[in-house]
Amino acid sequence: MELLAPFVEPTSRRIRVRLADELVADSVRAHLLVNYGPKGLPIYYLPHDDVRQGTLVDEVVAPDGQRTWSVVAGRARAEGAAWSHEDPTGPLATLAGHVTFSWRQLEWYEEDERVLVHARDPYKRVDTLRSSRRVQVLVSGEVVADSIRPLLLLETSLPTRYYLPFDDVRADLLVASETVTSCPYKGQARYWSIRVGDTLVPDAAWSYPDPIPENPKIRDLVCFFNERVDLVVDGRPLARPDSPWSQSATGGVADLAALTSPR
Repeated sequence: MELLAPFVEPTSRRIRVRLADELVADSVRAHLLVNYGPKGLPIYYLPHDDVRQGTLVDEVVAPDGQRTWSVVAGRARAEGAAWSHEDPTGPLATLAGHVTFSWRQLEWYEEDERVLVHARDPYKRVDTLRSSRRVQVLVSGEVVADSIRPLLLLETSLPTRYYLPFDDVRADLLVASETVTSCPYKGQARYWSIRVGDTLVPDAAWSYPDPIPENPKIRDLVCFFNERVDLVVDGRPLARPDSPWSQSATGGVADLAALTSPR
């Protein structure tokens, strides 16, 4: 599928950025950059005039003209946590005179609600549909889950995900993981690995114990990576999709946090 070119559009949302509970920027004139691709996460840019004076320090100008700053607020400091776009020309010209901030080091708010990881793409859909399909999950031929009450989550450009009740999953095969990731469309997820005999599939399943209000139906259900287990739906085995969450050539798995967090 051919990727769309990056584009910028204004947002009517009030965008605020905080560092250690201190307000760094506050704007009703922000622009959203939507850039599709492996690292093309949507991100807001705010006018320099809407950034609090004195919070951007130690400016560094790269050879391509991109400017980077550290951010200070009270006693807190975030190194290299603000930057301009490297090429605000052509369709991105409206980003000239604008700055964006790290989503890992600072907190972002749309109106009065915090947004995690990155801005939400207004052209992306996340739909959830209750279903009576039979969904089976297998690892090394062993049935890990078997359900006729899945919740299908359909998210633009990603494989269909099958969320299942814990009662339909072999809990004795799940191994709690310390991995935690965040998603702006769903919330914060906790993970499990799957152990079947001598086979361990790390971080193969996840659940959202407290999803964001826009996605309540996935609460306390468990989902398995299509890329790492064998899924059978209504008796038909599904091919494992090739995605950033697939097993790597060395047998490892992708860094989940890196896949979902801009700098």
